[in-house]
Parts: sequence; C-alpha cells; structure tokens
Amino acid sequence: MVKQYLRLLKERNFFLLWLGQIISQFGDRLTQIALLGLVSKVSLTAAGSSVSTSRLAFVMSLAIVPVFIISPISGVYIDRWSKRKTMYISDAVRSIFVLLIPFAFIRFNSLVSVYVLVFLSFCIGRFFIPAKMAFIPEIVDKEDIFLANTLISTTAAIAALIGIGFGAIIFETYGAATAFTLDAATFLISALAVFFITTTNGGSFIFRDIVDIGKDVVSTAKKSFIAEFKEGIKYIRTSNETRYAFKMFFFAFSYIGSLYVVFIRFIQETLTTLVKDVGFTVVALAAGIFFGSLFYGRIAHKIDVKKTINATMFIASLYLIFFVIFLRIHPTPLNAVILGFILGLVASPIVVGINTLIHQKSDGNLLGRIFSGLEFISHLGFLVFMFIFSFLADIFTPFTIIISVGIIGAFISLIFVLKNDSSSRTQKTPA
Repeated sequence: MVKQYLRLLKERNFFLLWLGQIISQFGDRLTQIALLGLVSKVSLTAAGSSVSTSRLAFVMSLAIVPVFIISPISGVYIDRWSKRKTMYISDAVRSIFVLLIPFAFIRFNSLVSVYVLVFLSFCIGRFFIPAKMAFIPEIVDKEDIFLANTLISTTAAIAALIGIGFGAIIFETYGAATAFTLDAATFLISALAVFFITTTNGGSFIFRDIVDIGKDVVSTAKKSFIAEFKEGIKYIRTSNETRYAFKMFFFAFSYIGSLYVVFIRFIQETLTTLVKDVGFTVVALAAGIFFGSLFYGRIAHKIDVKKTINATMFIASLYLIFFVIFLRIHPTPLNAVILGFILGLVASPIVVGINTLIHQKSDGNLLGRIFSGLEFISHLGFLVFMFIFSFLADIFTPFTIIISVGIIGAFISLIFVLKNDSSSRTQKTPA
C-alpha cells in the first residue's frame, strides 16, 4: 500500500500540488482558528461573556457564503483559464488579504475590517479549490486517479491535525498578529509550490496575468457566460453519476452542518471542558479519516464506488448514535478520542469515492463547472443546516439532536442503498 503512494508522490508535479494543498489548507484552518480566537477575545473584553452560538455561526459563515457568490461563475472561467495559474494567483492574492488583517484591526480597532478581509480571502479561495480538483487529471495518469484523490483528500485531515492541534496554541502563545502573519506565509508558500509545477498549459507568472483575467471576465461575460453555464447545468442533469454525486454531497454536508455546532456543545457538556477535549476529539477524527482514506484508496478499484459510499453513510449514521450514547454513559476524554478515531475510519471513503466517480465518469472539459457546482450545493446544505441546528441547540439538548440526526441520516442512507441495489439488478436483467 505504502509503495503505491510513494510512487505517486515521486511524480514531481503531483508532489508539488499535494504539498501546496497541505500548506494552503493549513492556512485556511489557521485563519478560522485565529478569527474565532480574536472574536472570542473581543467578546470577552467587551461583554465579559463567551461568544454566542449565533456569533460562532456567523464567523463560520464567512468561509461559506463566498461559495454562493463565486462558485456559480468560477467554474466557467476555470475551464477557460490555465488551472495552474488560477491556483497560484489565488493563493498569492489570499496571502496579501490575510497579511492585512492584523494591520486593519490595529488601525480601525474593529472586527468589521477583519470580517471584510477574511470574506475576500475566502472569495478568492473559491477559485483555488475547483481549479485544483479539475487540475488533477492533467498531471495524473487515469489508472492513478483513485490514489491521487486519496492523497488529495487526506490534506484536509492533515490540515485539521496541524491547524486545530497547533493553531490555538499559536494564537494563545504568540497572539492574533503572529497567527495571521504565519497564515499569510502558508498561502505564499503554496503559491510557489504550484508555480513550479510544469505543464504544457502552464507558463511563467507575470503581473499581466491578473490584468488579463480581469479583462477576460468583463469582455466575455456578456458573450458566452450564460451559454456555458447552461451547458454545465444540462450536463449535470443528464449525467447519472454526476447527478448522484451532487445528491450525496448535499446530503453529506447538510449532515455535517447539522452536527457542527451541536457536536461541539455535546463534547463540552459531556466532558465538562471548554475547548481542550473538543480539539483532541477532532484531531482523532481527522487522524481516522487520514488512515481510512489511505486504506480505501488502495482497495477502491476492487469495490463498486456507489455501493461503498451508500453503505458508508449508513454505517456512519448508526455508529454516530452509538458514539454519543457510549460517551454519555462513559464520559472520559480517552473514550472520546478512540470513538472519534473510529468514526473517521468509517466515514473516510465518502469524499474520496465521490470525487473519483466524477473524475472517471464526467466530461473533462466541464470539470471546473462540475466542481464549482459541488462547492455550491454542498456548502448550501452545510450553511442552512448549521444555522437551523444552532438555533435548535438552544431549545433541545445536544444529545437529543445528535440522536435524531443519526436516525434520519441512517434512514436516508438506507434509501440510497436500496435504490442502488434495485438499479444494479435492473441493469443486469436481460431485456
């Protein structure tokens, strides 16, 4: 198993993309941790109380709302531009925005300027992510797509391990300015890593690229944007695999959104700590996803992708119910870490499987629009359900909400399992 991943990482272009992704996602995590720390510190100073659930939801929405503004149009231009240039320019611009955050806060002594810069940074990031996913087939052989998706998806787990595990320490030890400055450096390093990737569609970076991109948006939007956007929507509606991926992404991210704030409160109340045990549990979850993704990527070609995704969602839902019941009966930090790690192992094949299904079955000329659409629909589900359940968390106990979400998730997953089995039998039945 390890030899297969090492072989892929020896490919210079893929290694640079993979390395840049790790560093860039670490930067995203560090931005969120530093922002949450800064907001909490200001709230404590001003009101003498902890940050409210609604404020927490608002802060998290700064990273999500740009998806709805940028993603519907970014895919069209990503398919037209050099994906490599799109990525390194995006990270270079993000580096500038993040670097300005501590200076803006000191200058205006207000969180409003910080919110604006963070919002702009995540807007630019909406070009980087779909460009990255659409770029993979350009530098990876078709037979290595499964392995490539596995390694790319594990960057999120690595970012969580480093960002969540050490981001808070950096903020508390050295302050917000240092955290944001380090974050800006990560984006710059990521940009350099992607810049040194060599492809036939690439080219040297010149400042003129940014100007040309701006002119291209203005001059071509009226001519062809609507037609190309409609083409992407039509393809998504007529492609069974792509349509299935959209349904599962919406379901999965709605699921995560409904649990996001509630799960944090459940851990806090059960283990009677503020952030320490939440951090350890999340790190364990990320570690489980990391190792589970490595294992799944090695055997994925032997198993039907749809069946794996559907079964994984069902099993993960049942395990989630067991998780909260067991931890409530035996509330120890060690149990939370062990249970979190196993949950990560169980859930790991979902994102890897969906991304690979799209790469294998979708039109390569439309990948930018497809992944931008996935960004849009998945974050829509996350944002809507995060706010709904943040409100419900003040009415019902977190334990009750998580059990209810687990039961609903298991029921919907079972429908997907039965529907896929029915479709498979129909296809095998001779006419």
